[in-house]
Amino acid sequence: MTSDLHADLDGPPDAPLLLLGSSLGTTGAMWQPQLATLTQRFRVVRYDHLGHGRSAAPPGPYTIDLLGRQVLALIDDLGADRVHYAGLSLGGMVGMWLAAHAPDRIDRLALVCTSAALGPADGWRARAATAYAGRLDTIADTVVQRWFTPAFVAARPEIVAAYRSMLTATPAAGYAGCCEAIAGMDLRADLTAVRAPTLVIAAADDPATPPEHAADIAERIPSARLVVLDDAAHLANVEQPEQVGRLLAAHLDPEGAVTT
Repeated sequence: MTSDLHADLDGPPDAPLLLLGSSLGTTGAMWQPQLATLTQRFRVVRYDHLGHGRSAAPPGPYTIDLLGRQVLALIDDLGADRVHYAGLSLGGMVGMWLAAHAPDRIDRLALVCTSAALGPADGWRARAATAYAGRLDTIADTVVQRWFTPAFVAARPEIVAAYRSMLTATPAAGYAGCCEAIAGMDLRADLTAVRAPTLVIAAADDPATPPEHAADIAERIPSARLVVLDDAAHLANVEQPEQVGRLLAAHLDPEGAVTT
């Protein structure tokens, strides 16, 4: 299987590979705030989910299994046996699937502002219907309000506007298909199979995947570590770029080669 995913590669060509999975409605560009830190030690692969950015956007519905298998195909295309993986929101969901279903491919894992089961399913299917109808712009403001704290929205409106544009540029089939994947997802029983050393990061002010979702993940994954960040909502890596960068670097590079 050849991957249908677009990916941008940065960092030393001979460094260990680190895949970064983004949230629903964004692209790999979401990880720009951490790029300078992570490329000191890793060959960073920022991929776009199926149906997002410059990846293929086949008709839905999608499943987490499909999204995960696309990433496995990307890893094969890169010629890698094992990689590190960090993902936020939908990217974290894919990361959990990978670490549980292909444990021999994932070395170290970081999960940011995500959930192993995120209902209600009817809400996600309704959002998918809105996207299929070409009305993603009608829910964009509501979605973006959940991505950032009010203080950040007031202080950095230009960043908020850029992420809103990223959301509304997402292909309708891709956004809807991934909504349906989340609607049908329940990874909770799979998490005991994860063997990769795992860092779970939550944001105290995240209304989309509240800290209790992260706590549940950390309790189910053997030896996982949980960190909760203050003053951040769902896109914690954007609101708290230095903190997230430091946490990822320390976890993914335990020998301490990365400096921040």
